[in-house]
Amino acid sequence: MIKNLVRGFSALSLALVPLVSAPAALAVPAAEVTILADAVGLVQAAEEDRAGYTRSSFKHWNSGEDKSDGCNTRAEVLLAEAVVAPTVEAGCKLTGGTWISYYDGQEVTSPGALDIDHMVPLAEAWDSGASAWTAARREAYANDQGANVSLVAVTARSNRQKSDQDPADWMPPSPETQCRYVGEWVSTKLRWQLTADDRELEALKVYADGPCEDTIVRYTPAA
Repeated sequence: MIKNLVRGFSALSLALVPLVSAPAALAVPAAEVTILADAVGLVQAAEEDRAGYTRSSFKHWNSGEDKSDGCNTRAEVLLAEAVVAPTVEAGCKLTGGTWISYYDGQEVTSPGALDIDHMVPLAEAWDSGASAWTAARREAYANDQGANVSLVAVTARSNRQKSDQDPADWMPPSPETQCRYVGEWVSTKLRWQLTADDRELEALKVYADGPCEDTIVRYTPAA
């Protein structure tokens, strides 16, 4: 009888214990979506300054998004952008596979023939605000896979032609790709709160007010 009463009291006590809610998941910033002209208007104007820039100021390539896959950022981008997946061998050596370099429309079947280009080049990022960042934030920028437009697999030739130039001085040669390129350039600038000088902004406005007026820009601010 006493045991039954104890069991009943215990059950009632447990029923009265308030439920503790699990910790709320960290909020993920919502993606901003706007037309190109409005997006260009959000980029702050500032003079560029390359004083003190060295490529080694941006550590890359690091161990990538997946720290357990044995692949660095370069290899992970190649895997993500392949239209025909390559074979992944020991040490994350990639063989085979097919990619389309959208800068020049070339089909590439050798991973070694591709560069992983920073949409906004490292030197341009430095000029536009990254010189004031911490080393950790510059490393995060140089290895950014949080936005699929930040790093792109393109032919080495087209990447060399682009070098560290902004859209005032270089655009992909194919008109069909230029609106995409401008949109992704602006998206990257806004994601990382990078500025633009007057020549760059004027070039962007020409595309935004002309052939690329219907281009949609999507970006999520970097953490």
